[in-house]
Amino acid sequence: MKLVVALLLLLLQVSGSADGRCFCQVTGDLEDCACDVETIDGFNNDKLFPKLQTLLESDYFRFYKVNLNKPCPFWTVSSHCGLRDCAVKPCSPNEVPEGIRSSTHNKYSAEANEQLVECEQAKHLGAVDVSLSKETREALLNWSKHDDESERFCVVDDEQSPDSQYVDLLLNPERFTGYRGPEAWQIWNSIYEENCFKPYTVRRPLIPNSFHSSSGSEARTFYSWLEGQCVEKRAFYRLISGLHSSINIHLSARYLLDDSWFQKKWGHNVSEFRQRFDSELTAGEGPKRLRNLYFLYLIELRALAKALPFFQQPSFRLYTGRPEEDQKHKELLLHILQLARSFPLHFDETSLFAGDEKEAAKLKEDVRLAFLNISRIMDCVGCFKCRLWGKLQTQGLGTSLKILFSERQIEALPASSDQRPSFQLSRQEIVSLLNAFGRISTSIRELKNFRALLAEDQ
Repeated sequence: MKLVVALLLLLLQVSGSADGRCFCQVTGDLEDCACDVETIDGFNNDKLFPKLQTLLESDYFRFYKVNLNKPCPFWTVSSHCGLRDCAVKPCSPNEVPEGIRSSTHNKYSAEANEQLVECEQAKHLGAVDVSLSKETREALLNWSKHDDESERFCVVDDEQSPDSQYVDLLLNPERFTGYRGPEAWQIWNSIYEENCFKPYTVRRPLIPNSFHSSSGSEARTFYSWLEGQCVEKRAFYRLISGLHSSINIHLSARYLLDDSWFQKKWGHNVSEFRQRFDSELTAGEGPKRLRNLYFLYLIELRALAKALPFFQQPSFRLYTGRPEEDQKHKELLLHILQLARSFPLHFDETSLFAGDEKEAAKLKEDVRLAFLNISRIMDCVGCFKCRLWGKLQTQGLGTSLKILFSERQIEALPASSDQRPSFQLSRQEIVSLLNAFGRISTSIRELKNFRALLAEDQ
């Protein structure tokens, strides 16, 4: 089998076709994994993708709360994108189901209703201890907040912000908006150069802001440095590269092809795809980026599988206020998660942070803080639609990482709702988790479309 694959790769490379240059290396086993590209393609495209799309069209998952007006914390953003396709239309209050607007997602549960009563009583009791000083009460609140945030990999303050608004993701799809150039590249440069553990002395193989393709020696130096890193830092870089690739695939697959006065037509732009992934046009980087997309898919798929016990809790509900629909969609969600768990070649996350306990804890915290920083950079994106989907996808990936490194807490979930679970996911995290994976799943499916389109062009 390996000989056949090798011969196929050689034929594709010799042919010099665009199809070969984009996909010749996107086959076979993935680095640091016990999985291969073909297994993922078959599983995603034939089994998982159609069911996931149905779930994401449901009311619970289509409405996402986001604050698009937070200032950039790192540099002054001179202006926001003035292109009309950059705009995001928020929902009016009556467009969002009441069950979503009224916060808690467990309201169908009798136990949850009892907990609400207990919470109300606790508020009275705890005008509690008026003997506590104001400073002590604030300290207790800060400790609680610190405990809650210590396992998070991304900023999640949008849900409670008075400036946040609900957005219908189906009415504001991720697609090409025209937002590009130095401002857009500044975002990715900041992510790669300052948050991927890379020293400034090691140049990336392709430097976007100067549109400069590096020499072969620079590429060799970069990959020699990357291979010399521990598996955790190598994985972190590949996750960010995979996310970048996925976004580029979406922009190429939903490109503005026709913008006349009477219609706007969106569709696949093969030339745009080639500019981003053809090995000749990207100094050999394009196929590597696509392989990193598959790595990202495995990480997020593993998180979905690991999260199944949380969603299986009887008290958990996808609450929108429509009981029959909510029950049907919970059953579909559980079916998708069980399907994810059935995947035969999962990523083994136990290989991460597995060395000396103190060093592993330090490394995990470094990775967490780096990703937290990346989630803050999303508030520097000048295009509001790009900012919306950037925030959602980084939060979704951050939630995946939170799940992967909360195995003990998930295993210790209480059998009854009388005990407070040590592991929780907010509705915001749940919506971003499934939608972010939906974007990755869509990207894998779109690669099948681009393979066919490139083959037709020959």
